[in-house]
Amino acid sequence: MTCRSMIGWSVVICISASQVIETSSLALWSGLPRNSEEAHSESVLSGIMDGQSVSESNGSDLPEDLRYQFGFGNHFSSEAIAGALPRGQNNPLVCPFGLYAEQISGTPFTAPRKQNQFSWLYRIKPSVTHEPFKPRVPSHGKLVSEFSQSNSSTNPTQLRWKPVEIPDSPTDFIDGLYTVCGAGSSFLRHGYAIHMYTANKSMDNCAFCNADGDFLIVPQKGRLSITTECGKLLVSPGEIVVLPQGFRFVVNLPDGPSRGYVAEIFGAHFQLPDLGPIGANGLASPRDFIVPVAWYEECSCPGYTIVQKFGGQLFTAKQDFSPFNVVAWHGNYVPYKYDLSKFCPVNTVLKDHADPSINTVLTAPTDKPGVALLDFAIFPPRWLVAEHTFRPPYYHRNCMSEFMGLIFGEYEAKADGFLPGGASLHSCMTPHGPDTKTFEATIARGEDAKPFRITNTMAFMFESCLMPRICPWAMESPSIDHDYYQCWVGLRSHFSPEKAENSRMDPRGLHFKVPFI
Repeated sequence: MTCRSMIGWSVVICISASQVIETSSLALWSGLPRNSEEAHSESVLSGIMDGQSVSESNGSDLPEDLRYQFGFGNHFSSEAIAGALPRGQNNPLVCPFGLYAEQISGTPFTAPRKQNQFSWLYRIKPSVTHEPFKPRVPSHGKLVSEFSQSNSSTNPTQLRWKPVEIPDSPTDFIDGLYTVCGAGSSFLRHGYAIHMYTANKSMDNCAFCNADGDFLIVPQKGRLSITTECGKLLVSPGEIVVLPQGFRFVVNLPDGPSRGYVAEIFGAHFQLPDLGPIGANGLASPRDFIVPVAWYEECSCPGYTIVQKFGGQLFTAKQDFSPFNVVAWHGNYVPYKYDLSKFCPVNTVLKDHADPSINTVLTAPTDKPGVALLDFAIFPPRWLVAEHTFRPPYYHRNCMSEFMGLIFGEYEAKADGFLPGGASLHSCMTPHGPDTKTFEATIARGEDAKPFRITNTMAFMFESCLMPRICPWAMESPSIDHDYYQCWVGLRSHFSPEKAENSRMDPRGLHFKVPFI
């Protein structure tokens, strides 16, 4: 395979009317600093360590062919060769440099303008140039996109999985991806699936395309070097990447063995949550989302395989060229990544708890206001300062279902057993909350607990209004923790009427002292 490749140098960012961001803050980022201050900033951004976010590291090993642009929901433009983008129209009779114009639509043509997502790609050969799709041999068998009694089951028990071992046999991202649970159907364009992956080799002479929905990938171990039709993204633990429905991509593993989590949504796209009375600032800032710039390779690739996930099944088609031949593109339907350490947490500063929804990074809404098909929330380092308050997450039964994972560190509500790379599932109305050790340690600190900063941790939650069905291989996995329920068995009764002899409660629930007579 012989290739000629080039990365974009000229980028124009057109800010949408709904998101006004200073263009100076959205400057094209590359590995070539313009001055010493920018050199330091780029060194911080490019630093990558296992279990540490990009922005927390001072390393500088970002490949020279990586450049980024910034923003969320913007209409971006990028060209690897100056002048490759048509001027004044999208689909001229003859495109610059003899390129083909091709549109990719993430929403129906008639979707409201503020929700309409699409991009125009200008490529050396159009993506239609391939042989017919055929069912992949061997089949995968552990991917589900339509959940029913025939392929999954329901179980209200609290479930937890230990980290899955990375296999010894050669396994790429596609073969290492497997569904844990989900609900709904990609055919009906409503629902979600939660997957996990383990891999130890890069994808070779093939690309993956998900026709079912959007992927939100959360790497836990090992960086992912992802090539998309819009360009390249390097994603490390502590970051997330969203690969929208329909884009072709390749996952390479620069650090070798890799493991992580994937949320897939059907019939919707992720957006930033409304901030309501929080105001204009807080949580995830649009300016911190990172989008690739145009990069292309002109290759002769005999036997190159497109692997397409369609209705949960894998199909393959052969072609003789690289799908990453997009010389220029513009639009708002693009892959993007986000560094979780950039998140600005908001929390209570006097008493009680804000609900965990206050930690939402991205949401995929339903037609019902305030009801999410899937929320992605995180539990990052932050200060706990509430007075006279049980500070760990409260005991809870929820109409939503919660799938949790741990990227690194410890989770504040589980002193033991919840490990990085592991997962838990608390389904609709299933009780959950802090384990015995966490509860007893919190009570032992008493009312005089000082402000405390949670450090060296990053947990996350996928939360959905749909009740999940669980795949049989997840229920039968050797990694399932059959003793998970034991973490609550030790919770003893602290009820003592005798302690209340000198105390009464008025109808408003307020305690007051009764003097001895």
